[in-house]
Amino acid sequence: MARLDRVILLFFILLGAGDPALAKETSQEFPVPPPPFSEGMFPCSDCHASMEVNPKRRELKEAHEDIVLHHGETMRWCLDCHYAKNRDQLRLYNGELIGYDQSYRLCGECHGNVFNDWKAGIHGKRSGYFTGGKRTYLLCAHCHNPHDPKFKPLKPEPSPHRPRDKQHAK
Repeated sequence: MARLDRVILLFFILLGAGDPALAKETSQEFPVPPPPFSEGMFPCSDCHASMEVNPKRRELKEAHEDIVLHHGETMRWCLDCHYAKNRDQLRLYNGELIGYDQSYRLCGECHGNVFNDWKAGIHGKRSGYFTGGKRTYLLCAHCHNPHDPKFKPLKPEPSPHRPRDKQHAK
């Protein structure tokens, strides 16, 4: 079954990657604030420039032991999104390199329906004006951990207490 899932995913990725309209659409500029990096972790090349690339799927040690991949972990590895030769860049499926400030394009390759909602202002946070003026969008990584993007279940608050009607309480 896992093989079938991979084939289906590859089909949809190839379907989107070959569409010139999609490529043109995603090249639009979206004003976003800088990505939310952990202090001291960026630029990645500070550490990775002198390291040999190890493409083997494994448990991460040292600086990244807190990263646990829960994002298509049976089909993905770090270097599917991070560019091996320059970790300060991300790699789209077609091989195009992008900065972290355009990470929404990488997320949009697999999450096209959510990406379209994000661009329209339906999903995520966007501030600014709908009728002209500058708009600011938040990157996916401002709300979702890219390595474990699903929100944890929230415990619902208790229902409100119904106020007693003073006239009928007598």
